[in-house]
Amino acid sequence: MATDYDAPRKTDDDLSEDSLEELKARRADKSSSSVDVDETDQAEGFELPGADLSGEELSVRVLPRQADEFTCSQCFLVHHRSQLAKEAGGLMVCRDCAA
Repeated sequence: MATDYDAPRKTDDDLSEDSLEELKARRADKSSSSVDVDETDQAEGFELPGADLSGEELSVRVLPRQADEFTCSQCFLVHHRSQLAKEAGGLMVCRDCAA
């Protein structure tokens, strides 16, 4: 920020002339710049536990298991082959379940 050295400077008497009410008003002006958020608009995106979602439809694209993936025999999640910890009798186990 540039400083104007030619501008008159406030003396100690000038600084003490600022009243308490002026200082409070300045503080209120600064805090009023915050954005007011309507609570009802914000709450529309949240779902409560146990809410009735029977009328809702989901559209999710499901991809079949790829050639470089496997299904863990314990957690039943599809993982990449790099996550394979062990394979015994055709049952594959991921690193998370093997730990």
